[in-house]
Amino acid sequence: MSSETGTRVAVVTGGSRGIGRGIVRRLAEQGHSVVVGYAGNAEEAAAAVKEAEAAGSGALAFQADVADEHAVADMFAAAESRFGGVDVVVNSAARLSLAPIAEIDLDELDALHRTNIRGSFVVAQQAARRVRGGGSILLFSTSVIGAYFPTYAAYAASKGAVEAMTMILARELRGRDITVNAVSPGPTATAMILDGRSEEQLAELAAASPLERLGRPTDIAEVAEFLTSERGHWVNGQVLRANGGMV
Repeated sequence: MSSETGTRVAVVTGGSRGIGRGIVRRLAEQGHSVVVGYAGNAEEAAAAVKEAEAAGSGALAFQADVADEHAVADMFAAAESRFGGVDVVVNSAARLSLAPIAEIDLDELDALHRTNIRGSFVVAQQAARRVRGGGSILLFSTSVIGAYFPTYAAYAASKGAVEAMTMILARELRGRDITVNAVSPGPTATAMILDGRSEEQLAELAAASPLERLGRPTDIAEVAEFLTSERGHWVNGQVLRANGGMV
């Protein structure tokens, strides 16, 4: 089902930068009206809206901490008010902190889990309540879960929780004609990966894939668009590792 105008409506958190920005652009190109959820960078969010509008789609930026259930509910309400409903939800908002288990600051652990676990849960909860029949919910995991890179324990643990909620929500929505999946990217060339790393470290990450390069936001956006489209609607309750073959 779509809106009265025939346009599908997507809510994309973390939509102002990185993978989320690429997904906003791709969904807009496919004719979706898009709500660009963002945490704090209003300038980047406005730029994402302009890109979506340039593709011929309606777009709206909305500031919301994904872990704040009231802000997220308001974001979904804004989507319904402006565009008539919600058909696609992509939760790409995330936080990354790297440190060995023996050394990680527990306050940072709590902050990471607040965004990655509670935030994913809050967005999934609103999506489960509001997405229309024929729609899709897409959460984000990480291929680090299977790669076991040192210093990634806190991040991987948070994304393991996301994979569990993905599988359970897909089954809880039986009879609603709504798919629930997760994308699990490998290292992707966004600020989250590029900032603060040396060329040597980036080369090591690129070498983890048999394709010997970092992923691009467009690589992940293509997967996200397929999984939330009518073409991908038979894929449900799955975690798709989009990582160039990284173990």
